[in-house]
Amino acid sequence: MSKRPPVDATLTTAWQELSQHATAFQPDLRGWFAADAGRVERMTLDAADLHVDLSKSLVTPEIAQTLLDLAEQVGLAERRDAMFSGERINVTENRAVLHTALRAPADATVMVDGKNIVADVHAALEHMYHFATEVRSGEWKGITGRRIRTVVNIGIGGSDLGPMMAYEALAPYRHLDLECRFISNIDPTDAARKLADLDPASTLFIVSSKTFSTLETLTNARLCRDWLISNLRARGLMRVDDKAAISRHFVAVSTALDKVAEFGIDPANAFGFWDWVGGRYSVDSTIGTSLAIAIGHDRFAEFLGGMHMMDEHFRTAPIERNVPALMGLLNVWYRNFLDAGTHAVLPYSQLLHRFPAYLQQLTMESNGKSVRWDGSPVTSDTGEVFWGEPGTNGQHAFYQLIHQGTDLVPADFIAFANPAYPLVDGEQDVHELFLANFFAQTQALAFGKTAGEVRAEGTPERIVAARVFPGNRPTTSIMAPDLTPTVLGQLIALYEHITFVQGTVWGIDSFDQWGVELGKQLAQQIVPALGEDDEALKAQDASTQALIDYYHRHRSE
Repeated sequence: MSKRPPVDATLTTAWQELSQHATAFQPDLRGWFAADAGRVERMTLDAADLHVDLSKSLVTPEIAQTLLDLAEQVGLAERRDAMFSGERINVTENRAVLHTALRAPADATVMVDGKNIVADVHAALEHMYHFATEVRSGEWKGITGRRIRTVVNIGIGGSDLGPMMAYEALAPYRHLDLECRFISNIDPTDAARKLADLDPASTLFIVSSKTFSTLETLTNARLCRDWLISNLRARGLMRVDDKAAISRHFVAVSTALDKVAEFGIDPANAFGFWDWVGGRYSVDSTIGTSLAIAIGHDRFAEFLGGMHMMDEHFRTAPIERNVPALMGLLNVWYRNFLDAGTHAVLPYSQLLHRFPAYLQQLTMESNGKSVRWDGSPVTSDTGEVFWGEPGTNGQHAFYQLIHQGTDLVPADFIAFANPAYPLVDGEQDVHELFLANFFAQTQALAFGKTAGEVRAEGTPERIVAARVFPGNRPTTSIMAPDLTPTVLGQLIALYEHITFVQGTVWGIDSFDQWGVELGKQLAQQIVPALGEDDEALKAQDASTQALIDYYHRHRSE
């Protein structure tokens, strides 16, 4: 399967039919709801603990069926099965794609190169769990004998966005006497601010880099190593050599044990993972060590269990009742036929305030491609710009554009029946007030407000047009009882599989990321030009030379 050229979706009969639907398409959610009493029931599905209402999507039954036909004609089910079975569907790197194996139960079988990798996965998890338990209990101590109070994760991309997003989302489940911080940006401000008020004697650093060569991560790791040693000495806390201090205050998530040891970290305190795990799919691997320390063994296992539940839904549910498949196909309809270039994710949960940022990497690094997996040019638009903020903050920022702007912005709304922190304002349950906004926004986006309804409110004619809401703005509503580790895992896996579905339709390899490489390579070439290397400066284009000159003239000595 992985070696075959992708099906050109634009040449399928389903694509042609969708094009015809789009040409004559006149969305009418008001009319569709009025004429079809079964629409909500038919288009509402459950996947594990997630309750997903697709009824406000801009599709008729005919369009929905044609999208299902498209899935069949591009071989979605076959490619899904190839991924789960360990075929090397990441063809540009000749790798299997098995983030799903990271959350498989211990008795599962997933074969890669003739070996069942599940045993290796669980061995790595047990290593991580043992360490996390030592830190949580206070058994693991710093060089001065004090217990760890702050864990600093040093990574970038998936090695930062995943654990940091999950740490924020699962705040109610954290160890009360431990804090996690996250350093990612090579801007020295990031490290400086995160370290400013820490006690080196009670701080543990986790350096997360598969190859232990990522520029940003290793630069920040060296900054943190220097900070640790200099501050221990400055406070008179250091009575042993540097190596001993580093071995108690630094661990690694990496497979490059030689580089880990060269840095000063004991290789016994390195937690490995595999080349069939992409960075943006790795929070459920040992990249989640900081999260495991924060929430503990049992909660982390529940997190993985939630992911596995969604994996099983995606793997086994018929496509017509398969939530990730349907959401991915709807995104293709919006992107390729209704010209929607962006997609909003709007969690009505402050705990999920970093979830849209996490999805930006997941979706845009995966599907921001212009060649197909066989190297041929794409034959349609791909990818969307994913973005969003928690409600109700977004309502007072960008919802104006979603409601009345000229662009179509499909939006996913996420909410939970029970609040993490129940509070009451007098007689008012604040969470109910919050959810009222969640329900109202999807209603307003779907059904809008006509000029007649505006006039009936006594609105002066001169501003009637400004107060009309066109409606027919598509939304998906996702709800669950509570934001638990299990449910967070389900949400992450849901969007992983949505991303996969879209990539399959577009015929692209959603698991490489060559687009991030060129800028990193050029940065290394430009570094000498920022110093006194005239030849390196002359090698740059005129614009870059001028910008570097500005830098030199304005940089304080």
